[in-house]
Amino acid sequence: MKQKIIQVSGFIFITFFILSLSVAATINFTFLYSFDIGYLNISEYVDLPKEQILKNYRILLDYLNTPWIAKLDMPDFPSSVSGLFHFTEVKKLFMLDYLILITSGIGSFWFMQYLNREGQYWRLLRYFQWGILLPLGVVLALLINFDVLFVLFHQVFFNNDAWLFNPATDPIILALPAEFFMHSFLLAFGLIEVFLILGYFTTKYRISAPSR
Repeated sequence: MKQKIIQVSGFIFITFFILSLSVAATINFTFLYSFDIGYLNISEYVDLPKEQILKNYRILLDYLNTPWIAKLDMPDFPSSVSGLFHFTEVKKLFMLDYLILITSGIGSFWFMQYLNREGQYWRLLRYFQWGILLPLGVVLALLINFDVLFVLFHQVFFNNDAWLFNPATDPIILALPAEFFMHSFLLAFGLIEVFLILGYFTTKYRISAPSR
């Protein structure tokens, strides 16, 4: 019974570590937004040069990523009370993701050490084999009907409609089109797939490598 609890807890740790790491990498991968400014013609929608848009985007990211920055002030994008409240909620989700990343990382390391001691590293191989299939299904769903999934995401993580920005009062929404968020979701699940594949081959190599 104790061994079963350890195994279930360990795989939960690994799952949350991969998820939170992928999310953290995605939200800080500013190159994606820099690319989308040109690809999605964002400069035309907000009537600002790319450098100016990026400056405001970095201010937004600094606010969302840094616990001690309590005020959001984007010079070219005024915000309503409702808009600022939504960004406050997003900031809390960012902090939660980093907390999960740290705690699940520690738990995952402990679990892999445990499997190594018990000679049960093969259990990781089966986990990665099944795990590789899941992100592929999610990516397919995103490509088929992203709008529905995007609304569902907000309904799950927010218990209000503050995320429904009005461009007249929160023009930042014009600089953050839905297509950018779709690209972000695709990147996050793409990273999950990469981490699972790397985990599979790393584990397979470790199992087959002769012990010294």
